Amino acid sequence: MEFTINQIAAMLSGEVRGDGQEKINMLAKIQDAKKGQLAFLSNPKYEQYIYTTQATAVIVKKDFVPRKEVSSSLILVDDPYSSFTALLEEYHKMVSFQKTGIEQPSYVGEGTSIGQNIYRGAFSYVGNGARIGDNVKIHPHVYIGDNVVIGDNTILHAGVKIYADTRIGNNCVIHAGTVIGSDGFGFAPQEDGTYKTIPQLGNVIIEDNVAIGANTVIDCATMFGDATLVRQGVKLDNLIQIAHNVEIGKNTVIAAQAGISGSTRIGENCIFAGQVGIAGHLVIANNTSVGAQAGIPKSITEEGQRLLGYPAIDIKEYFRSYAVFKKLPDLNYRLRELEKKVAGQDLPAGA
Repeated sequence: MEFTINQIAAMLSGEVRGDGQEKINMLAKIQDAKKGQLAFLSNPKYEQYIYTTQATAVIVKKDFVPRKEVSSSLILVDDPYSSFTALLEEYHKMVSFQKTGIEQPSYVGEGTSIGQNIYRGAFSYVGNGARIGDNVKIHPHVYIGDNVVIGDNTILHAGVKIYADTRIGNNCVIHAGTVIGSDGFGFAPQEDGTYKTIPQLGNVIIEDNVAIGANTVIDCATMFGDATLVRQGVKLDNLIQIAHNVEIGKNTVIAAQAGISGSTRIGENCIFAGQVGIAGHLVIANNTSVGAQAGIPKSITEEGQRLLGYPAIDIKEYFRSYAVFKKLPDLNYRLRELEKKVAGQDLPAGA
């Protein structure tokens, strides 16, 4: 696929400085770009590369003033990073949405409705009473249970498993190996020391524009009529565990290997770094940001906090504490030496 610089600038509502008729066939990093490729400059630390890059064109901020001669054509926009991201999204759609039709063998149950321009890969399974929207891509080995609802333009990559009664919105992307709607971790201890399984009867609701990475698991709610909720615009990384009855607020981002225990409610626009652990039955305020490997054992009620450590505390307080903590071995050594000196001295009379 080729586009002229002028065509790309029009897509981004940008202004061209240079030869707008030159052709672009690929996107690349500014330090690695070659002839025919398009790069972007957002971080000032990378400005050095704009004077040496072989890219045919570079997306830059409207107020960018080069300090040296630039051989590439420039596309001037308000936000280079967002503009480049938009191009990546469009390219991804072109590639992802090329596949159409039905591969065999595949199965569709009774009473299921399927929209237009569908792709169903080989060995995919769609259960009874499901409702599949338009332009949905169901890749090979995907399992979709009974009465599942999937909105328009959603992509289910290979091996995704969607349990019965799950509802998924429009424009979602779910990557390989993810399981949605599996049983929550519910077991009742018995007098003889064994555990009895508590049936999990609720479902999972995923709203529009949600992205879910590979091998993530979202458990269904416990009670019939209840739901585990993933709100609009949420982005989940790979290898995340979302337990039963959790609610994740709009536009929250969670990185890999994080775990959220049952019945916790997470606010909007939160950010959780990798391996964050959150205890159950908590409430996390909007705009909370939590650093990697932090643990949250109690609710966060004040919005906009930045937390780190276990138990998680204010990030500035954590770093002040860490400045002391990392010196503990040396302080311990000095204390032992001081104790030796004191022990070796005669105490004054009457002491």
